[in-house]
Amino acid sequence: VLINKHYATTVKLLFKLICLSILLATYANIYKHLFLCSVKIAAGAVVCVESEIRGDVTIGPRTVVHPKARIIAEAGPIVIGEGNLIEEQALIINSYPENITPDSEVEPKTMTIGINNVFEVGCVSQALKIGDNNVIESKADVGRNVILTSGCIIGAFCQVNTCEVIPENTVIYGSGCMRRVQTERPQPQTLQLDFLMKILPNYHHLKKTVKAGQTS
Repeated sequence: VLINKHYATTVKLLFKLICLSILLATYANIYKHLFLCSVKIAAGAVVCVESEIRGDVTIGPRTVVHPKARIIAEAGPIVIGEGNLIEEQALIINSYPENITPDSEVEPKTMTIGINNVFEVGCVSQALKIGDNNVIESKADVGRNVILTSGCIIGAFCQVNTCEVIPENTVIYGSGCMRRVQTERPQPQTLQLDFLMKILPNYHHLKKTVKAGQTS
């Protein structure tokens, strides 16, 4: 009888410890998302309120984020440079690798996006490093282990989920994801950005500019 009582007491204690650890982990995640996550929008950027931005995200000047675009900093910060165009339903996500859960203690990796890149309608980008003057076309999918250098075009509906560095000025296109190298990199969308920066504020509410060091 004494052994059974001792066993029952031990089981209850273990159960309480497990519940306490789960509770502490939950509160830690809530604290991280409420107090440690921030969105910093530079002056001159146009970010529509209807876009979804979560986590530690920095958006550079003259970058335009359309309604329904999503930027999710889940596994680490996202830093977006100047003059990028992020269209409707585009998804930029710094996600956890497949074998890692959100509760795992893994050092955050920063996703860095350079200048003058275009993310077209419905594309998905998980690449942790993107250079300058790239175009990810509509419905294209770029995986987490891809490094996109500069001047590249990922064609519509193309999926690039390999572990590689895409050389500069590479064009990936067609149903077979064929490749070629173009002589010149894509031109910056300067005129389109200027047009959108004038038009979008007339039809959409914008997220407020937030300087570094402040939280939104």
